[in-house]
Amino acid sequence: MPPVPKHLKTSADRTGKDYRELHEWIDDPDITIKAQRHDITKIYEYGAIFEEKYGKEGVQEYIAHIHDDIHTKFNHILRDFEKAMTDALIYFGVKKENM
Repeated sequence: MPPVPKHLKTSADRTGKDYRELHEWIDDPDITIKAQRHDITKIYEYGAIFEEKYGKEGVQEYIAHIHDDIHTKFNHILRDFEKAMTDALIYFGVKKENM
């Protein structure tokens, strides 16, 4: 998933504000807390917190952060899957290794 500095730049480019507190809150260094804060079933609950603090734009930045992380995570999974499939096909002789 994009690191916090990337999220800060994206927010700043989009809104003129980096929303540092929001991005650092979502990407807490404690992996258990970070996972809880990326739970899409909590978007309504957490969105309300950010709307109260930052207004509608804050909610949009929170949702954009989650969106960017989902996009990055699934692209990473897809790349890993494609490599594993290629490796398996080469292993079983279905596909020839590029030399």
